[in-house]
Amino acid sequence: MRGLVVRWLVSAIALYLTSLIVRGIEIQSLAALVFAAVTIGVLNAVVRPLILLLTLPLNILTLGFNVHGFWSALGGWLLMSFFTFVINVLIGETGRIEIVHVRQVVRF
Repeated sequence: MRGLVVRWLVSAIALYLTSLIVRGIEIQSLAALVFAAVTIGVLNAVVRPLILLLTLPLNILTLGFNVHGFWSALGGWLLMSFFTFVINVLIGETGRIEIVHVRQVVRF
C-alpha cells in the first residue's frame, strides 16, 4: 500500500514539473493535480501494459488541467514519461528509495 501511495505522489510531482516546463499545460488547482495523479496511478497499476500504448491519448485528455495544442501534449507526454521513469527507477516497489550501483567491467 505504501508503494502505491508513493507512486501516486511521484505521478503528482511529475505532472507538476511537466506543467512548469511545458507551455500550454496548466494545472487549475491542487485538487485537479491530485485527481489526475490518482487517476493516472490507478490506471498504471491496473492496466499498465495497455497504458503504455494509450499514454499519449490519455495525456491529451484533460484530467483537470488544460493542454493547448498537439505539441504541448506531445512535449508534456515525453517529459511526464521521463520524470516518472527516473523517479520510478529510484523508488522500489515498497516505496523506499533504492540505491543504484553501477559497475564498470574492463575487459582486455
